[in-house]
Amino acid sequence: MSAGHPLPRIVFATLLAAAVIILGTALASQYFGGLKPCVLCIWQRYPYAVVIGLAGLGFGLSRVPGMGIGVLATVAALITLAMVIDAGIAAYHVGVEQHWWQGTSGCTGTTGAARTAEDLARQLKATPVVRCDEVAWAFLGISMAGYNFLAASTLALFSGAAARQMFMAAKGAR
Repeated sequence: MSAGHPLPRIVFATLLAAAVIILGTALASQYFGGLKPCVLCIWQRYPYAVVIGLAGLGFGLSRVPGMGIGVLATVAALITLAMVIDAGIAAYHVGVEQHWWQGTSGCTGTTGAARTAEDLARQLKATPVVRCDEVAWAFLGISMAGYNFLAASTLALFSGAAARQMFMAAKGAR
């Protein structure tokens, strides 16, 4: 397999399209659907932006004559890392939603330590309006964070398998 082989282009085009659709859906649900994101929802968006950039780069590089397949494999591996990180954030968010563990202070705020009325007022103003431990939307009993976990895990497996295949091809080309 060489950089001119269609597999890397198909892999990167698929990853690019998936990341654009997923991030676009999250943004549409916020701006058109009225679902306000919590801090963990926002964190889950960053890896998709990274994947959009990397997949675009990988797609472009896959069209460059003479580009080494090892370079493309590295880009696919970086995408895998981004998706594993996103799946981890999503899994953590699902755990917070299910009350299996507590979220960060950015998820729920801290109002229990107030010693004065002024402290309480200040803490209430700093408490996020959208809490991470409350499910804003669910379908078939699965929250958006749950669906994101499934999507990110699937994309991590897909890009990881592609990276492995490209690395094996690069090793065989030597």
